[in-house]
Amino acid sequence: MNQKVTRNAYAKVNLVLDVLSERPDGYHDVRMVMQNLDLYDTLEFELLPGEAASPAEAEITLETNSDRIPTDGKNLIIKAARLMYETYGLKQSMKIKLEKRIPVEAGMAGGSTDAAAAFHAINELFSLHLSTEELMDLGVKIGADVPFCIYAKTALAEGIGEKLTPVASLPDCHILVAKPPVTLSTKEIYTNLSLEGLEHPDVDGMVDALAAGDLSAVAGKLANVLETVSVKVYREIEAIKSTMMICHAAGSIMTGSGPTVFGLFESEEYAMQAYESIKKQGIAETLVVTKPRR
Repeated sequence: MNQKVTRNAYAKVNLVLDVLSERPDGYHDVRMVMQNLDLYDTLEFELLPGEAASPAEAEITLETNSDRIPTDGKNLIIKAARLMYETYGLKQSMKIKLEKRIPVEAGMAGGSTDAAAAFHAINELFSLHLSTEELMDLGVKIGADVPFCIYAKTALAEGIGEKLTPVASLPDCHILVAKPPVTLSTKEIYTNLSLEGLEHPDVDGMVDALAAGDLSAVAGKLANVLETVSVKVYREIEAIKSTMMICHAAGSIMTGSGPTVFGLFESEEYAMQAYESIKKQGIAETLVVTKPRR
């Protein structure tokens, strides 16, 4: 049995996000296409000597370079680990180190993708031989985005986000990620979303554009219905989008429940022009130029 495993946890963006209805459990039924980026956190999982008397008594500690995330049981990494320990009777204590690069509270599934790394790592460390589907079934218990992050391939997501169908990845391009210095509550965004009269995006058209490998067509289908709420709260979101388009982005939208905005660029030169312009305006606290992850 391995004693130490290191895994990368990749950020995601929503190329298109539609909300269909509210469910009795407080979640919403959605249809969306999610894409991983080559922007990632790195996590190290190390098993410690000896066994506790029970899974609940096994010590699981988390260290991180970020002062903006909890390191106790509120963190999805710890929740994922505890779920694995309880489900499979694991008793060996573990130390986890997280190097955070994905912006926090950004709509990029930073917490969910770290949790997904924990599921994969514990599966490997304890030689549980669980399938991806079995890990995804566990993952949805702690978050709607976790199954996609475990799956880690471009996908059409339905239900609350747990029903995944593989689709073609983004064609080659440069992606500028810009997170403004604000925080949006996912719960508040959904609460204030009016489904009545909502203009639904062309999700199937996005799937077709990806299959064709046509960046221009993909850009034309970019849409996120949650923007109808967020742009009314923070002007920075629209300002970032506008700057990206002025700097020759093929398209630009907010990802998830925000507030992060991303733009698709045919050339790195255009992406860097937008980077510098947004930086000069001081409307983003985090700026990263990256690419789609295959």
